Amino acid sequence: MDQGGTKFKTLDDAEVSGKRVLIRVDLNVPVKDGRVSDMTRIERVAPTIAELAEKGAKVVVLSHFGRPQGKRVGEMSLAPLADALGKVLGRPVAFAADCIGAPAAAVVGGLEPGGVALLENLRFHPGEEANDTRFAEALAELGELYVNDAFSAAHRAHASLEAITHQLPAFAGRLMQAELEALRGALEEPERPVAAIVGGAKVSTKLELLGNLSGRVDRLVIGGGMANTFLHAAGVNVGRSLCEHDMAETAREITAKAEAQGCRILLPVDAVVASGLEAGNEARTVAIGEVPDDSMILDIGKASVDMLIADLGACKTVVWNGPVGAFEFPPFDAATMGLARWVAEATGKGDLLSVAGGGDTVAALAAAGVIGDFSYVSTAGGAFLEWLEGKELPGVRALAEAAR
Repeated sequence: MDQGGTKFKTLDDAEVSGKRVLIRVDLNVPVKDGRVSDMTRIERVAPTIAELAEKGAKVVVLSHFGRPQGKRVGEMSLAPLADALGKVLGRPVAFAADCIGAPAAAVVGGLEPGGVALLENLRFHPGEEANDTRFAEALAELGELYVNDAFSAAHRAHASLEAITHQLPAFAGRLMQAELEALRGALEEPERPVAAIVGGAKVSTKLELLGNLSGRVDRLVIGGGMANTFLHAAGVNVGRSLCEHDMAETAREITAKAEAQGCRILLPVDAVVASGLEAGNEARTVAIGEVPDDSMILDIGKASVDMLIADLGACKTVVWNGPVGAFEFPPFDAATMGLARWVAEATGKGDLLSVAGGGDTVAALAAAGVIGDFSYVSTAGGAFLEWLEGKELPGVRALAEAAR
């Protein structure tokens, strides 16, 4: 498959029947008292595992969990996840107490075609995060083919993501394939005009993202605390709002760069303000430029939402990272919820390709009840952000090199 100039092989190119297939997934899920409290990541990788099993592969699942720093840490064992994975798959999942060596070989050796085994936490070995060739070779001894279905870890040059692709024929899993196709459609080969909605608290944490997007999109919507810094840089009083005053010159440089590249930056024209987030504080909407000195901007106002919807209505593609207000604290969720529902509706009508990602963004879309209505919602976190920043992801590059 050609991924925006990056070619990689998918399961369509793999003959897996009767073969031992190592599949790297991300099972770094929340676990409390031995029980998984959020099954999202397991549910997302299950289709690839099921497809391999149904095609007669002997499926060997590899994953990390937490940050054990290369040592065996009991509470970071993947053992509790074998049952959870089995329930989602509807088939038993064997567990190996190590991911290399005799314990792993014994469990893998006992697999029949269609069988699935989960190996212990890769990060119990320092060779994983060191991208050590010998550790990759030890993993590769267990399989005949390798599948990467962990886009969320693709920004790491780790042994199970990069070094192993030099040991075995390597393919992208269905989740990896879907993620890369969505990202290609959003920024690499988009239908224009393209808009990006970028929110969050601080400009300083998203400098690379803003710099990359300003050269790729036609409209850049800035909300959340970040918008306050841009407003301040433009000479607007933002009262007691969260604002990085020392980033004013940087905000002006980003604006100038965007305009020079034909990208229009859209900032709020009104704001919902209060004296703080605490319950009981009266919220009211004021025009930008009329924010009281003792108030904080906690959401963008209805006039801003209406303006953005009118502008986004002319777009064909939207990329979203970060809420535009303090959505965790009603009533300061109104703008994020309203925009999310409008984007979802436009997507459903076929007017818009919508791709969103980032922890707070996913939480906001879930609160709005529209996760399933966007074209694609990435749960990849850091990998999604690094892609938005224009960085090359080692796990993706490794698949491309393996396809040559």
